[in-house]
Amino acid sequence: MPESSIQNPFSGLSRLKLFWALSRTPHGLLDMCTPAFGALLWLGHFPPIHIIIIGLITTFAGYTAVYALNDVIDYKVDREKVAAGGFSDLASDLDSVLVRHPMAQGLLSFKEGILWALAWALLALIGAYLLNPVCVLIFICGCALESIYCLLWRVSPFRTFVSGAVKTSGAIAAVFAVDATPSPMYLSFLFLLLFFWEIGGQNIPNDWGDIEEDRRMNAKTIPVRWGLQRSNLIIMLTIMLTLCMSAMIFYFAGARFEFVSVLLALIVGCYLLLFPAIKLHKTKDRDQAMALFNKASYYPLALLVVVVIQLLIP
Repeated sequence: MPESSIQNPFSGLSRLKLFWALSRTPHGLLDMCTPAFGALLWLGHFPPIHIIIIGLITTFAGYTAVYALNDVIDYKVDREKVAAGGFSDLASDLDSVLVRHPMAQGLLSFKEGILWALAWALLALIGAYLLNPVCVLIFICGCALESIYCLLWRVSPFRTFVSGAVKTSGAIAAVFAVDATPSPMYLSFLFLLLFFWEIGGQNIPNDWGDIEEDRRMNAKTIPVRWGLQRSNLIIMLTIMLTLCMSAMIFYFAGARFEFVSVLLALIVGCYLLLFPAIKLHKTKDRDQAMALFNKASYYPLALLVVVVIQLLIP
């Protein structure tokens, strides 16, 4: 399906919506809570205002670039999906709040997508350098891992581990942005918390929603490779591990947090992760998989709120 054959209803300033859609900005804004949570939990207080401003700009630029990079790397595959009638039944997907994969649908050119991703990546690199040069290395590694993740779509279901590592990079970088020598133990628990959350709450449920399309396209995702029953078990296991990590990480934070913070973290984890996972386990329904994905997307925001409440009301 050539790009010229698709009528583009977007023009002028409305085309900006296509670029935000390319970067999945609604989801990216939620993911921005992950670095904020990781940094504040470790620091135990709010950093100086200039660090907050640079950090917010850098985080937004980083997520905007990486999500756009995903579509750039997946461009040919996504074009195949469009030609096969894909992306037509995902209205319940949070990533479809805006137009899904606008480049693949011919609404943006490949060149525009590359320039958009590179511009935001450059801004992210500048901000990362100003915060801590270590953050530059983490961002570059995150981009490299995201590229590997995309290229493994038809190669191995173990790419979900790569996705888990990518989602931890922003939070790890944020910790180094506020402290040049953070605790390795804290970093380890932060990594595991976000790693398991991404696999059980995001990656596998999202692949579950795409299972029929992925089967037709010969993709090697966990639901396609090992079936829904095993996918269900992996989701339940990783979500239980996420809840365990969410309770334990508070004890390795840089400041003392009250038990009520741990309790609140467990409550929001049960509501956003465990209960939807149990419902999916019982029904094995695609809509419940997407419900889990959507609710799990708010988990970083919920954890950030828990930490901010503790900091504001000691």
